[in-house]
Amino acid sequence: MCDTVAVAVRPPLVAALARSRWAALAVLCTGMLMIVLDATVVNVALPAIQADLGFSQAGLAWVVNAYLIAFGGLLLLAGRLGDLTSRRGVFLAGLVVFTIASLACGLAQSQEVLVAARFIQGVGGAMTSAVILGMIVTLFPEPREQAKAIGFYAFVASAGGSIGLLAGGVLTQAISWHWIFFINIPIGVATGVLGRRLLDKDTGPGFGQGADVAGAALITAALVAGIYTIVEPAAKQGWGAGQTLGLGAASVALLIAFVIREATARNPLIPLRIFRSRAVTGANLIQALAIGGLFGMFFLGVLYVQQVLGYDALDTGLAYLPTTLVMGTMSMRYADRLIMRYGAWWTLVPGLALVAAGLALFARVPVDGSYLVDILPSMILIGAGVGVCFPALMTLAMSGATAQDAGLASGLVNTSAEVGAAVGLAVLATLSAARTENLLGRGLPPAQALTEGYHAGFWVAAVLIVLALVVAVGVLRPDRVSTR
Repeated sequence: MCDTVAVAVRPPLVAALARSRWAALAVLCTGMLMIVLDATVVNVALPAIQADLGFSQAGLAWVVNAYLIAFGGLLLLAGRLGDLTSRRGVFLAGLVVFTIASLACGLAQSQEVLVAARFIQGVGGAMTSAVILGMIVTLFPEPREQAKAIGFYAFVASAGGSIGLLAGGVLTQAISWHWIFFINIPIGVATGVLGRRLLDKDTGPGFGQGADVAGAALITAALVAGIYTIVEPAAKQGWGAGQTLGLGAASVALLIAFVIREATARNPLIPLRIFRSRAVTGANLIQALAIGGLFGMFFLGVLYVQQVLGYDALDTGLAYLPTTLVMGTMSMRYADRLIMRYGAWWTLVPGLALVAAGLALFARVPVDGSYLVDILPSMILIGAGVGVCFPALMTLAMSGATAQDAGLASGLVNTSAEVGAAVGLAVLATLSAARTENLLGRGLPPAQALTEGYHAGFWVAAVLIVLALVVAVGVLRPDRVSTR
């Protein structure tokens, strides 16, 4: 009799548990979407912010850079703190910080308040996003469900940027730039309330023999210094400038000191054992290269359609909408099936090849380009490639991490993406601007010179994707990597 009752009760119980896990995934992905949107929604509104608050061109860059420096500098630290204390606690605390900072950004009436609030937003964004992927792989240990869950996450993380362009254009033109920040408040509050109800409480092992304060200070300082070097002196003065070289050397020295510290510390903040996994190391290198190419391409693509083809903010967002739709279809409907049938590596490589082909096609856009003929085919190729390769890449990145290191591995994935985006944007924007200035000096019309400059950036982006393919073949080849 008891066995009969148990059999009758178990299926509804299992179904309820499954529903709660997918509801928890929705909460985590909503938090990630809010963070990703904020990184690009601001770009569309920058001209309106500049006109309203009187920013100089150099000062305006700090509306973006203040966020990037805090966000990129704290991801690894936030991920490891989640492992040691509570990933749920770090996620919810990050939501609180991000939501309050968004309110301050929206209410800002001065340059100083906006830049300071953006820095605090970056802190909250790092805390929220660093632990999400680690929570997903522990929520979904079964391979097929995990592949599907990572597909949802990958769509949000990769397509959120183009959604942000559309949202930024709509909000800025329909209401005002303040609402690109106010929109975060109801989303942040709802995500926090649901997160408290749906996310299981977890407790890490704590700091054991003591907190690795020195290691935390060194890695945070190294990342902050490195990202500041990329987004400030390197982008404005050049890679060979004295300040760029000096700050870059300081960042490298801090990173070396951190590695030495972690190799000798009793209770290291970031155990170096995680880098022994070829899957983790190779996937993060591919992530940096691929994101570098894609982030720079999206930035230059926006400039092309606005400055050469004359699109406004809303038209720009709509132009990128097909990429988002294709990306979502591939990552949420097909990526998990491809990964389960052929394996993550065999899904990753064709996806990267599609992205490289799309970028090469984009590098041929003319001055009088037509959207349907010259832009849309590239958008579809890139969307399809990203939709299948990024879920596979994240599966590989997390496959070599233990349950105790899931938060660190998650933070590492986000950190490699952030550093790749900063480096890729700086390199592609610098090369593109240099090419344009050279052609203007030779007497070419401005539109032609701009287009040729963008071509140079698109070709370099395609080369970065090809390099990612080389790493995938040389480091992540299935016979060289064992994954869980």
